[in-house]
Amino acid sequence: MDNITALTFTMTAYAVMENYKHGIFTVFLLLYLVIVVLNSLLITIVLQNKELHQAMNVFTCMLSVNELYGSSALLPAIMSVLLSDTHEIPVKWCMAQVYFLHTYASSEFCVLAVMGYDRYVAICYPLHYHSIMSNSKVIRLVALAALYPTIVFGCYYTLTLQLSFCGKFIPKLYCVNMELVKNSCSNVSYISIVGLLLILALVLPQVLMIVFSYVQISRVCRKLPRESQINALKKCIPHLLSLLNYTICSLFEIIQTRFDMSRVALEVRIFLSLYFVIIPPVANPVLYGLGTQVIRVHLLKLFIRHKILPTKAVSQ
Repeated sequence: MDNITALTFTMTAYAVMENYKHGIFTVFLLLYLVIVVLNSLLITIVLQNKELHQAMNVFTCMLSVNELYGSSALLPAIMSVLLSDTHEIPVKWCMAQVYFLHTYASSEFCVLAVMGYDRYVAICYPLHYHSIMSNSKVIRLVALAALYPTIVFGCYYTLTLQLSFCGKFIPKLYCVNMELVKNSCSNVSYISIVGLLLILALVLPQVLMIVFSYVQISRVCRKLPRESQINALKKCIPHLLSLLNYTICSLFEIIQTRFDMSRVALEVRIFLSLYFVIIPPVANPVLYGLGTQVIRVHLLKLFIRHKILPTKAVSQ
């Protein structure tokens, strides 16, 4: 980074929010607090109850940890730039945002792929589920979902760190790797090629795992009676909704980054950007907290216990 010309980037998307920035800041702050509370509550419930220490719940906790990681890395920074007068961000901070954003997104997909595999084992091999999804295998899958995206993107990120920048305008609320490439005065042709290979490496194995899992689930479900098919579907609904939500927000982000969106209203582009960093962290703990019966029961017990205890304290 010795050849950097630009020392800061101006985030031009914030200009449209200038007249309402304090109100928008309040909304962002409330959303961030909701994300922290929901995901922390889900993690706490699973950790405190040994009967919930099963493979799917472990993966659910990992998903929530990743939500906290991504939202905490991005939302406070977005709120800080929103309140600033210049809407500028130092290049080094922008580099850090790129790392946080891309590792958050790729880790999310890895965890969802592992969860799809778990649903495949639970439905296709219910009698052997605990022997197949043993503690050692769960640990290996958790390590794979955590390390694989970090290592793969880390290799590509070393190329990004070598860029020098002549441009200084980014039409978004946060930094993404492609915008850094567009602002670079270095030779970036090889980075674009490596970037496509990176996308394949981060997406293709997970897609294959998810497709394989649900093809096998569909094959088995066709042989089951109607009631068993409904039960199998109930087991898959939270994961399918999370996967659909992630796919939608990822497509929004890829389209914005790779294609000319100048004809689309800036407000719409801002909403699509925020969808990626806000909606999954809010939706996933709701889907797995309220959508999973065992977790829902423990959640109700937690609130009932906290409601009863103060009443007893007053009566005493």
